[in-house]
Amino acid sequence: MKMIKQLLPIMVLALSFSVNAVAQKGTLRGTIIDDETAEPIFGATIYIQSEGTGTTSDFDGKFKLQLDPGEYTLRISYISYQTIEVEDVEIEEGEVTNLGNIRLNPAITELDGVVVTSSRVTISEAAIMTAKMNSPNVIDGISAEAFSKIGVSDAAEALKNVTGVSVEGGKYVYVRGLGDRYTQTMLNSVEIPSLDPDRNSLQIDIFPTNLINNMVITKTAVAEMPANFTGGIVDIETIDFPEEPIYDFSISFDYNPDMHFNSDFLTYDGSSTDFLGFDSGTRELPAGASDGNIPTPISGNSSQEVYDFVNGFNPTLGPSASTNFANYSASFTLGNQYNVFDDNKLGYIMSLTYKSSSNHYSNYQLGEYQNQPDPSAYDLIYATRQNGTLSEQSVLLGGLTGIAFKTDNSKYKLTAMHLQNGESTAGNFFIDNSQDAPGQSGYTADSYNLEYGQRSITNFMLNGVNYFDNTNWEVNWRSAVTLSSMTNPDIRKTAYTLSLTGANPRFNAGAGGFPSRIWRYMDEVNYANRLDITREYDLFDLPASLKFGGSFVYKERDYEVLSYNLQFFGSQPTFTGDPSEILVEENLYGGGGNIYYQSGNQIPNPNAYNSNVSSYAAYISNEFNPFEKLKVYVGLRAEQFTQRHTGRDALYAQGGSGNNLDNEKVLDALDLFPSANLSYEIGDDQNLRFAYSRTIARPSFKELSFAQILDPVSDRIFNGGLFAIGDWDGNLTETYVNNIDLRWEKYLGLNEMLSASLFYKSFQDPIELVRIQVQQTSSEFQPRNVGNGEVYGAEFEIRKSLNFISESIRHFGLSTNVTLVRSLIDMTEQEYVARKNGEKDGQNVDDTRDMAGQAPYIINAGFTYDNPDNGLDAGFYYNVKGETLTAVGGGLFPDVYSQPYHSLNFSLNKTFGEDGNSTISLNATNILDDAREELYKGFNTADQIFSSYNEHRSFSIGYKYSF
Repeated sequence: MKMIKQLLPIMVLALSFSVNAVAQKGTLRGTIIDDETAEPIFGATIYIQSEGTGTTSDFDGKFKLQLDPGEYTLRISYISYQTIEVEDVEIEEGEVTNLGNIRLNPAITELDGVVVTSSRVTISEAAIMTAKMNSPNVIDGISAEAFSKIGVSDAAEALKNVTGVSVEGGKYVYVRGLGDRYTQTMLNSVEIPSLDPDRNSLQIDIFPTNLINNMVITKTAVAEMPANFTGGIVDIETIDFPEEPIYDFSISFDYNPDMHFNSDFLTYDGSSTDFLGFDSGTRELPAGASDGNIPTPISGNSSQEVYDFVNGFNPTLGPSASTNFANYSASFTLGNQYNVFDDNKLGYIMSLTYKSSSNHYSNYQLGEYQNQPDPSAYDLIYATRQNGTLSEQSVLLGGLTGIAFKTDNSKYKLTAMHLQNGESTAGNFFIDNSQDAPGQSGYTADSYNLEYGQRSITNFMLNGVNYFDNTNWEVNWRSAVTLSSMTNPDIRKTAYTLSLTGANPRFNAGAGGFPSRIWRYMDEVNYANRLDITREYDLFDLPASLKFGGSFVYKERDYEVLSYNLQFFGSQPTFTGDPSEILVEENLYGGGGNIYYQSGNQIPNPNAYNSNVSSYAAYISNEFNPFEKLKVYVGLRAEQFTQRHTGRDALYAQGGSGNNLDNEKVLDALDLFPSANLSYEIGDDQNLRFAYSRTIARPSFKELSFAQILDPVSDRIFNGGLFAIGDWDGNLTETYVNNIDLRWEKYLGLNEMLSASLFYKSFQDPIELVRIQVQQTSSEFQPRNVGNGEVYGAEFEIRKSLNFISESIRHFGLSTNVTLVRSLIDMTEQEYVARKNGEKDGQNVDDTRDMAGQAPYIINAGFTYDNPDNGLDAGFYYNVKGETLTAVGGGLFPDVYSQPYHSLNFSLNKTFGEDGNSTISLNATNILDDAREELYKGFNTADQIFSSYNEHRSFSIGYKYSF
């Protein structure tokens, strides 16, 4: 905000100057590009003969002219290109006319000028298509133009329509069906950290689409990109230099009949700033709670001290019912550019977005199931089942501001972005624990859960591009600082153990447990610097490009979990099962009762750590044409990666001879990553591609730690990979991957194409989330290196207008992309033995299985109508991902598989108004009313629920106005 206040006077001054200087004129802008390569043309001449005036394009291919109102004909020429004329260009007083991309064709022989009419092609799917066609490596993507057509408000929803991409849980991107650890997220081509300690990749649902220019997914490696990916790199490019003045306001409402205006919606009193996505301090730890010794009756503290401390906790332990509202969002964007300082350009962009949403799941189910030891007993038996209601209220507040300055040979851009998300969750579950399962006591309980999570990203980036020696040299540098934070303040769980005899409910440590509270903190700073130097030259009398550079990334994360358990100094009061009756004054120690809080935190805390990463990289690559139709890219990247960890295990914290690390190296390696991409033009607009690369997947901070992370709703526990548990030695290492791709693609016209791909990946020491066999009384998981793996896959894509059937249906189109995958993991000896020992009669356990997180298929399809003449576009969009192994079992515990979720959505957008400055949007999501499920699967047995909930159908209406 301080930066905005400082920049605002400059912008106002520039705006005032511009208005006074050109009030009687209009502005003409456009971009000159090569029709075959989509590269900008520097120095093209734009001439208006009737006025005897003109200009030339800059290094981005852009030009600008100030003209009196009227109609003009432009003559555009450049050496070795066909001269063209653009007719009937209308200039209005005080307005900007943007011609978009104007394509010049290389001249084979001397030809007369070609007359074309102006067309507006900006930030379009056509531009993405051209980039795909001419990229040396395999890429896919989606543009801002497509966001409005498919009616999506965040990046996660938009990416569902990209070939080979699926989105898990509405937040996490999987490319080619691989798990989130194999996908890298970048913002404006620099790395950006995750906000979730339980995930490796960034939750991209926090990026609203009105801040995004386009998203490009890199599927085959190039040396200038980080090697820490396998499925793909998702690069989110934010808007920066507007070609036309932007003053846009939009608002939308989303209604779900099964969720909204529901009087059973669960909530609780939070803080005064929850509506802004962060807690104002209401949920902060009470004073002294983080000290080594807190006031308790057994530690010699006075009753008043104990009373004051307990009274510092919020007394609310259960939710209350209220009526929730529908989802709504609003955004405002403004931007423009001006001539300053001798015809240099100054541009700015500002955007603000706000989203509020609520979800209510009336039949949320969780289950823990086990195999029976008897080889002839096939049915799974349950250890614990939970069934109940879960309600969520989420707020997203996002802002972006950027300023760009451009001269004839350079461009500089400074952007600042902040995204703030807060989510309040309340639940009530009935817990049924079976004494028939090994390690279980058998009980029933009524559980109440309250949770709040706030996450934020603040990113500052300075980017410069400089051109030298008649544009043969290009220097592109970026420096970014990203501050991210995730806080779960005061997670509360209260579970009354119910009596089978009708007695009053009580708290039982061996059953439902005592009421507990958790505070969880994660803060991370990320410094990323990158330098790319490009030299354009001729090789074999054909254009070539030499590129070299390097990067430095430093990340540091602080993580801590603090827990507190309610205790009784004597017998328990008589309870009725209402959580509001617990922390009343007469029950508190020192207030007439015997309730106090006991710290669950040891000193030093085994559930706290500090980790940091230093990554140095250098690369060199060359793109050239050995002959006219063959494009070759070869590159080599070197990365020195060092990860250090400060933390300890529980045994050391208890005074034993456990492990204690003090900024010690847990990963340290210098690796080389070669890459090669070949593209052969086998016909007009038709390519055959081949690619090889070596990449890596490294464990995250959380995975390479001693941390234990409890999910308060499911009671499932994550254990860091440094723990030596059972047959696991605690030596978690990186995964090396070899990638081979073969792709045929044919471009049929504007935004139309056919493609078919084959790919193969071999994994050395892949990391998977494994169920811990030795922990039978609790549900615990751990990331471990498993046996080597292989992935075989194929991708198919078609985008085609239906004009080949009849010209009368030329506005209808079909898009379909399908990814098919077969994965194999060679089991470790320990896993194979565990599975073999649990083998059932008639079952023959093999030593291979599916790779965890790898979907066997992904299908995206769309049937669309797009008519620019009447401003109407509409479409049905379908997405599904096949049954996927999500948690590796074996022995006592069966495997868990996510089930296909059939997502069918409809979107309609209509532009109207005298200047086409109004747009109304109608959307319907989850038309098939499908549920999200993860199931236990075993041999010759019925599937059982691991988790299940239904989002139901929703309908939205939106309105956008451009001033």
